[in-house]
Amino acid sequence: MNNDVDIAQVSGYLKTLQDGICTALGKADGEGIFEEDAWESSSGQGRTRILQKGLLFEQAGVNFSHVEGHSLPAAASARHPELAGSPFQAMGVSLVIHPENPFVPTSHMNVRFFYAHTNDRPIWWFGGGFDLTPYYGYIEDAIHWHTTAKAAVEPFGSNLYPKLKKACDDYFFIKHRNEQRGIGGLFFDDYSEGGFETAFALTRSVGNHFLPAYLPIVSKRRTQAFSSGQRSFQLYRRGRYVEFNLVYDRGTLFGLQSGGRTESILMSLPPKVNWQYDRKDEPGSAEQTLVTDFLKPRDWLGESASGLSF
Repeated sequence: MNNDVDIAQVSGYLKTLQDGICTALGKADGEGIFEEDAWESSSGQGRTRILQKGLLFEQAGVNFSHVEGHSLPAAASARHPELAGSPFQAMGVSLVIHPENPFVPTSHMNVRFFYAHTNDRPIWWFGGGFDLTPYYGYIEDAIHWHTTAKAAVEPFGSNLYPKLKKACDDYFFIKHRNEQRGIGGLFFDDYSEGGFETAFALTRSVGNHFLPAYLPIVSKRRTQAFSSGQRSFQLYRRGRYVEFNLVYDRGTLFGLQSGGRTESILMSLPPKVNWQYDRKDEPGSAEQTLVTDFLKPRDWLGESASGLSF
Protein backbone atom coordinates (compact mmCIF):
# COMPACT_ATOMS: atom_id res chain seq x y z
CA MET A 1 0.00 0.00 0.00
CA ASN A 2 1.41 3.33 -1.07
CA ASN A 3 0.21 6.28 0.97
CA ASP A 4 2.52 8.90 -0.55
CA VAL A 5 0.18 11.80 -1.21
CA ASP A 6 0.77 13.82 -4.38
CA ILE A 7 -1.35 16.97 -4.16
CA ALA A 8 0.04 18.39 -7.41
CA GLN A 9 -0.98 15.24 -9.29
CA VAL A 10 -4.54 15.52 -8.00
CA SER A 11 -4.74 19.19 -8.93
CA GLY A 12 -3.43 18.48 -12.43
CA TYR A 13 -6.00 15.76 -13.02
CA LEU A 14 -8.87 17.92 -11.80
CA LYS A 15 -7.95 20.79 -14.12
CA THR A 16 -7.66 18.39 -17.06
CA LEU A 17 -11.04 16.90 -16.18
CA GLN A 18 -12.61 20.35 -16.11
CA ASP A 19 -11.12 21.14 -19.52
CA GLY A 20 -12.40 17.92 -21.09
CA ILE A 21 -15.92 18.22 -19.70
CA CYS A 22 -16.26 21.84 -20.79
CA THR A 23 -15.11 20.98 -24.31
CA ALA A 24 -17.57 18.07 -24.57
CA LEU A 25 -20.52 19.99 -23.16
CA GLY A 26 -19.83 22.98 -25.40
CA LYS A 27 -19.78 20.68 -28.43
CA ALA A 28 -23.00 18.99 -27.32
CA ASP A 29 -24.72 22.35 -26.89
CA GLY A 30 -23.63 23.46 -30.34
CA GLU A 31 -23.92 27.16 -29.65
CA GLY A 32 -23.11 28.09 -26.05
CA ILE A 33 -19.64 29.06 -24.91
CA PHE A 34 -18.17 28.56 -21.47
CA GLU A 35 -16.99 31.85 -20.05
CA GLU A 36 -14.13 31.48 -17.56
CA ASP A 37 -13.92 33.51 -14.39
CA ALA A 38 -10.53 32.77 -12.83
CA TRP A 39 -10.43 33.93 -9.23
CA GLU A 40 -7.99 34.14 -6.38
CA SER A 41 -8.54 35.06 -2.75
CA SER A 42 -6.86 34.75 0.62
CA SER A 43 -8.39 31.28 0.98
CA GLY A 44 -7.49 29.85 -2.41
CA GLN A 45 -8.03 29.99 -6.14
CA GLY A 46 -10.18 28.51 -8.82
CA ARG A 47 -11.61 28.57 -12.32
CA THR A 48 -15.36 29.06 -12.59
CA ARG A 49 -16.73 28.27 -16.03
CA ILE A 50 -20.32 29.05 -16.90
CA LEU A 51 -22.35 28.44 -20.06
CA GLN A 52 -25.60 30.42 -20.13
CA LYS A 53 -28.52 30.54 -22.56
CA GLY A 54 -27.10 27.94 -24.88
CA LEU A 55 -28.96 26.09 -27.60
CA LEU A 56 -29.44 23.10 -25.27
CA PHE A 57 -28.19 24.08 -21.82
CA GLU A 58 -30.00 26.90 -20.08
CA GLN A 59 -27.10 26.96 -17.64
CA ALA A 60 -24.11 24.73 -17.08
CA GLY A 61 -21.39 25.40 -14.55
CA VAL A 62 -18.12 23.46 -14.28
CA ASN A 63 -15.89 24.65 -11.46
CA PHE A 64 -12.40 23.87 -10.24
CA SER A 65 -11.39 25.19 -6.83
CA HIS A 66 -8.45 24.74 -4.48
CA VAL A 67 -8.95 26.27 -1.05
CA GLU A 68 -6.99 26.08 2.17
CA GLY A 69 -7.25 27.43 5.66
CA HIS A 70 -5.89 27.36 9.16
CA SER A 71 -8.96 25.83 10.76
CA LEU A 72 -11.41 23.27 9.42
CA PRO A 73 -14.97 24.61 8.86
CA ALA A 74 -17.85 23.26 10.94
CA ALA A 75 -19.36 21.45 7.93
CA ALA A 76 -16.33 19.14 7.93
CA SER A 77 -15.24 19.13 11.57
CA ALA A 78 -18.73 18.06 12.70
CA ARG A 79 -18.00 14.67 11.13
CA HIS A 80 -14.31 14.76 12.08
CA PRO A 81 -14.04 16.38 15.50
CA GLU A 82 -10.46 15.17 15.79
CA LEU A 83 -9.54 17.63 13.01
CA ALA A 84 -11.10 20.71 14.61
CA GLY A 85 -8.62 23.58 14.42
CA SER A 86 -6.36 21.78 11.95
CA PRO A 87 -4.96 23.41 8.80
CA PHE A 88 -6.40 21.90 5.63
CA GLN A 89 -6.49 21.91 1.85
CA ALA A 90 -9.47 20.97 -0.29
CA MET A 91 -9.76 20.83 -4.06
CA GLY A 92 -12.28 19.53 -6.51
CA VAL A 93 -14.26 19.79 -9.70
CA SER A 94 -17.99 20.30 -9.33
CA LEU A 95 -20.57 20.68 -12.06
CA VAL A 96 -24.30 21.14 -12.37
CA ILE A 97 -26.11 21.16 -15.71
CA HIS A 98 -29.60 22.59 -16.18
CA PRO A 99 -30.94 21.94 -19.70
CA GLU A 100 -33.88 23.96 -20.99
CA ASN A 101 -35.79 20.98 -22.39
CA PRO A 102 -37.66 19.31 -19.51
CA PHE A 103 -37.09 15.88 -21.06
CA VAL A 104 -33.33 16.28 -20.64
CA PRO A 105 -32.40 15.67 -16.99
CA THR A 106 -30.46 17.97 -14.73
CA SER A 107 -27.19 16.38 -13.67
CA HIS A 108 -24.53 16.87 -11.03
CA MET A 109 -21.00 15.52 -10.66
CA ASN A 110 -18.30 16.21 -8.11
CA VAL A 111 -14.87 14.75 -7.42
CA ARG A 112 -12.78 16.17 -4.61
CA PHE A 113 -9.73 15.68 -2.42
CA PHE A 114 -9.21 16.74 1.18
CA TYR A 115 -5.93 16.95 3.08
CA ALA A 116 -5.32 18.00 6.67
CA HIS A 117 -2.43 17.80 9.10
CA THR A 118 -2.91 17.21 12.79
CA ASN A 119 -0.67 15.93 15.56
CA ASP A 120 2.20 15.61 13.07
CA ARG A 121 0.12 13.17 11.04
CA PRO A 122 -1.40 13.80 7.61
CA ILE A 123 -5.02 12.81 7.07
CA TRP A 124 -6.54 12.72 3.60
CA TRP A 125 -9.47 11.34 1.67
CA PHE A 126 -11.27 11.50 -1.66
CA GLY A 127 -14.97 11.97 -2.28
CA GLY A 128 -17.45 12.58 -5.03
CA GLY A 129 -19.90 10.89 -7.34
CA PHE A 130 -22.60 11.75 -9.84
CA ASP A 131 -26.38 11.76 -9.81
CA LEU A 132 -29.25 12.41 -12.22
CA THR A 133 -32.40 14.47 -11.68
CA PRO A 134 -34.99 13.85 -14.39
CA TYR A 135 -38.24 15.78 -14.69
CA TYR A 136 -39.84 13.08 -16.81
CA GLY A 137 -38.80 9.54 -16.06
CA TYR A 138 -37.63 6.90 -18.53
CA ILE A 139 -36.62 3.47 -17.30
CA GLU A 140 -34.14 2.96 -20.16
CA ASP A 141 -32.38 6.20 -19.22
CA ALA A 142 -32.10 5.09 -15.61
CA ILE A 143 -30.70 1.71 -16.67
CA HIS A 144 -28.07 3.35 -18.86
CA TRP A 145 -27.11 5.81 -16.11
CA HIS A 146 -26.68 3.11 -13.48
CA THR A 147 -24.98 0.66 -15.84
CA THR A 148 -22.31 3.30 -16.50
CA ALA A 149 -22.06 4.09 -12.79
CA LYS A 150 -21.47 0.43 -12.03
CA ALA A 151 -18.80 0.21 -14.76
CA ALA A 152 -16.98 3.16 -13.17
CA VAL A 153 -16.43 1.44 -9.83
CA GLU A 154 -16.64 -2.31 -10.48
CA PRO A 155 -12.89 -2.68 -11.18
CA PHE A 156 -12.31 -1.60 -7.57
CA GLY A 157 -14.57 -4.21 -5.98
CA SER A 158 -17.75 -6.03 -6.92
CA ASN A 159 -19.47 -4.79 -3.76
CA LEU A 160 -18.66 -1.14 -4.38
CA TYR A 161 -21.51 -0.19 -6.73
CA PRO A 162 -24.35 -1.25 -4.40
CA LYS A 163 -22.56 0.43 -1.49
CA LEU A 164 -22.03 3.74 -3.31
CA LYS A 165 -25.50 3.61 -4.88
CA LYS A 166 -27.08 3.27 -1.43
CA ALA A 167 -24.90 6.11 -0.13
CA CYS A 168 -26.16 8.27 -3.02
CA ASP A 169 -29.80 7.38 -2.33
CA ASP A 170 -29.30 8.14 1.35
CA TYR A 171 -27.51 11.44 0.77
CA PHE A 172 -29.68 12.98 -1.95
CA PHE A 173 -32.86 12.72 0.09
CA ILE A 174 -35.01 15.77 0.79
CA LYS A 175 -36.13 14.99 4.30
CA HIS A 176 -38.79 17.67 4.63
CA ARG A 177 -40.41 16.48 1.37
CA ASN A 178 -39.83 12.75 1.97
CA GLU A 179 -38.52 12.53 -1.60
CA GLN A 180 -35.35 11.58 -3.37
CA ARG A 181 -33.79 14.43 -5.31
CA GLY A 182 -33.44 12.25 -8.39
CA ILE A 183 -32.70 8.68 -9.46
CA GLY A 184 -29.31 8.58 -7.73
CA GLY A 185 -26.02 7.24 -8.99
CA LEU A 186 -22.81 7.16 -6.94
CA PHE A 187 -21.72 8.93 -3.78
CA PHE A 188 -18.61 8.42 -1.67
CA ASP A 189 -16.79 10.42 0.97
CA ASP A 190 -13.89 9.94 3.39
CA TYR A 191 -12.51 7.41 0.90
CA SER A 192 -8.91 6.26 1.36
CA GLU A 193 -9.24 2.50 0.92
CA GLY A 194 -6.24 0.80 -0.65
CA GLY A 195 -3.99 3.81 -0.18
CA PHE A 196 -3.54 6.99 -2.18
CA GLU A 197 -2.94 5.47 -5.62
CA THR A 198 -5.98 3.17 -5.47
CA ALA A 199 -8.32 5.79 -4.02
CA PHE A 200 -7.15 8.33 -6.58
CA ALA A 201 -7.69 5.81 -9.39
CA LEU A 202 -11.27 5.22 -8.24
CA THR A 203 -11.88 8.96 -8.15
CA ARG A 204 -10.50 9.38 -11.66
CA SER A 205 -12.71 6.57 -12.93
CA VAL A 206 -15.82 8.22 -11.50
CA GLY A 207 -14.85 11.57 -13.04
CA ASN A 208 -14.07 9.99 -16.40
CA HIS A 209 -17.37 8.07 -16.57
CA PHE A 210 -19.60 11.11 -16.17
CA LEU A 211 -19.76 12.07 -19.83
CA PRO A 212 -20.42 8.49 -21.06
CA ALA A 213 -23.24 8.32 -18.50
CA TYR A 214 -24.86 11.65 -19.32
CA LEU A 215 -24.31 12.59 -22.96
CA PRO A 216 -26.16 9.61 -24.52
CA ILE A 217 -29.25 10.57 -22.51
CA VAL A 218 -28.88 14.18 -23.61
CA SER A 219 -28.59 13.10 -27.23
CA LYS A 220 -31.67 10.88 -27.01
CA ARG A 221 -33.99 13.43 -25.34
CA ARG A 222 -32.85 16.82 -26.63
CA THR A 223 -35.15 16.95 -29.68
CA GLN A 224 -38.36 15.95 -27.88
CA ALA A 225 -40.96 18.69 -28.25
CA PHE A 226 -42.36 20.03 -24.99
CA SER A 227 -45.32 22.13 -23.98
CA SER A 228 -45.54 25.18 -21.75
CA GLY A 229 -47.16 22.96 -19.11
CA GLN A 230 -44.20 20.57 -19.16
CA ARG A 231 -41.82 23.50 -18.90
CA SER A 232 -43.82 24.79 -15.93
CA PHE A 233 -43.52 21.39 -14.24
CA GLN A 234 -39.76 21.43 -14.78
CA LEU A 235 -39.46 24.84 -13.13
CA TYR A 236 -41.60 23.62 -10.23
CA ARG A 237 -39.43 20.53 -9.74
CA ARG A 238 -36.30 22.66 -9.91
CA GLY A 239 -37.52 24.15 -6.64
CA ARG A 240 -36.75 20.82 -4.98
CA TYR A 241 -33.21 21.06 -6.31
CA VAL A 242 -32.80 24.48 -4.74
CA GLU A 243 -34.22 23.29 -1.44
CA PHE A 244 -31.75 20.42 -1.19
CA ASN A 245 -28.72 22.46 -2.16
CA LEU A 246 -29.42 25.26 0.29
CA VAL A 247 -30.63 23.16 3.22
CA TYR A 248 -28.69 19.90 3.13
CA ASP A 249 -25.78 19.90 0.69
CA ARG A 250 -22.49 19.56 2.60
CA GLY A 251 -20.46 20.91 -0.32
CA THR A 252 -22.45 24.15 -0.34
CA LEU A 253 -22.09 24.52 3.43
CA PHE A 254 -18.37 23.69 3.34
CA GLY A 255 -17.74 26.19 0.57
CA LEU A 256 -19.52 29.03 2.33
CA GLN A 257 -18.00 28.24 5.74
CA SER A 258 -14.47 27.91 4.36
CA GLY A 259 -14.55 31.36 2.77
CA GLY A 260 -15.07 30.06 -0.72
CA ARG A 261 -16.29 32.25 -3.55
CA THR A 262 -20.04 32.68 -3.20
CA GLU A 263 -20.79 33.13 -6.91
CA SER A 264 -18.94 29.92 -7.73
CA ILE A 265 -20.57 27.95 -4.92
CA LEU A 266 -24.10 28.99 -5.85
CA MET A 267 -23.68 28.41 -9.58
CA SER A 268 -25.44 25.06 -8.92
CA LEU A 269 -28.78 26.84 -8.63
CA PRO A 270 -31.00 26.91 -11.74
CA PRO A 271 -31.46 30.22 -13.58
CA LYS A 272 -35.26 29.91 -13.51
CA VAL A 273 -37.44 28.21 -10.89
CA ASN A 274 -40.87 28.49 -9.33
CA TRP A 275 -42.73 27.20 -6.34
CA GLN A 276 -46.41 26.30 -6.49
CA TYR A 277 -48.40 25.95 -3.31
CA ASP A 278 -49.51 22.38 -2.62
CA ARG A 279 -49.47 21.35 -6.28
CA LYS A 280 -51.47 18.19 -7.09
CA ASP A 281 -50.81 16.36 -10.35
CA GLU A 282 -53.33 14.14 -12.08
CA PRO A 283 -53.17 10.50 -10.90
CA GLY A 284 -51.32 8.34 -13.40
CA SER A 285 -49.83 11.34 -15.23
CA ALA A 286 -46.15 11.47 -16.15
CA GLU A 287 -45.76 14.26 -13.61
CA GLN A 288 -47.16 12.15 -10.79
CA THR A 289 -45.31 8.96 -11.75
CA LEU A 290 -42.03 10.86 -11.63
CA VAL A 291 -42.51 11.03 -7.86
CA THR A 292 -44.24 7.70 -7.26
CA ASP A 293 -42.12 5.53 -9.58
CA PHE A 294 -38.78 7.29 -10.05
CA LEU A 295 -37.97 9.41 -7.01
CA LYS A 296 -37.45 6.52 -4.64
CA PRO A 297 -34.60 4.06 -4.05
CA ARG A 298 -34.89 1.38 -6.70
CA ASP A 299 -32.76 -1.42 -8.16
CA TRP A 300 -32.50 0.14 -11.58
CA LEU A 301 -30.17 -2.50 -12.99
CA GLY A 302 -32.79 -5.10 -12.18
CA GLU A 303 -34.91 -3.38 -14.81
CA SER A 304 -32.63 -4.77 -17.53
CA ALA A 305 -34.40 -8.10 -17.08
CA SER A 306 -37.46 -6.51 -18.69
CA GLY A 307 -35.66 -6.40 -22.01
CA LEU A 308 -35.36 -2.65 -22.14
CA SER A 309 -32.10 -1.36 -23.57
CA PHE A 310 -30.69 2.05 -24.32
